[in-house]
Amino acid sequence: MSDEPILKVYIKPGCPWCVDAVAWLKKNGYTFESLDVYADPALYDEMREISGQGKAPTLTYGDLLLADFGVDELVPFLKEHGIEP
Repeated sequence: MSDEPILKVYIKPGCPWCVDAVAWLKKNGYTFESLDVYADPALYDEMREISGQGKAPTLTYGDLLLADFGVDELVPFLKEHGIEP
């Protein structure tokens, strides 16, 4: 069992930034857990608790957090923290 953190992406269906982020992660070979905050209110509460806000997409990787982002913020975040597919 790996101690590697899980890349989690909190999304809202139909959100263009969420669609773009998920598509980019898939295209670039990332393994991640996509969490629909509309389908599960507990996930929305979890996202708000973790990030202090209610906007999606919000990404977590262990203790790292990127909230309310677009692909233009996602790419440098992943590089800065050495998060690879």
